[in-house]
Amino acid sequence: MRARGRGSASAAPLFALVAFLSFGAVIAALVSQHAYAMEPCPWCVLQRLVFVAIGVFALLGLVWRGAAGARVAATFALLLAAAGFAAALWQDLVAAKSASCNLTLADRIVGATRLDRLLPDVFEARASCADAAASLLGIPYAYWAAAAFVICAFVLLRILRLSA
Repeated sequence: MRARGRGSASAAPLFALVAFLSFGAVIAALVSQHAYAMEPCPWCVLQRLVFVAIGVFALLGLVWRGAAGARVAATFALLLAAAGFAAALWQDLVAAKSASCNLTLADRIVGATRLDRLLPDVFEARASCADAAASLLGIPYAYWAAAAFVICAFVLLRILRLSA
């Protein structure tokens, strides 16, 4: 029989991994933007926002001790990871083939948060989806993001199993 609360303690390194990966993805995007002039489109910015939200829930999971806290934080982060994965796929399979992605769902969500005006260097879309389609090592950035969302999802599922 497992001791009460033990699942949350063993989940701490996993939450730290999710936070590191999420915030690391945003930092990588910002380096690409500011050091290599790869301007983001609305779908890129939406994925940044999702990574930040996942990271915040992972930090919440680190500080909210107990199995219930781990379950709540991991569940919300897992839902965000699924949404981020869908956004990354949409970006490459649909939006990247469009000359304009203004007034799309991504543009509306980011605009509704007002983060594009509060932190424009991080959350302002500055390119069309077609112009923002870039690759790293021959793999589109959207698929790198999708892979990061999948890794987060698997780690979060592990946390949920530990906290059950």
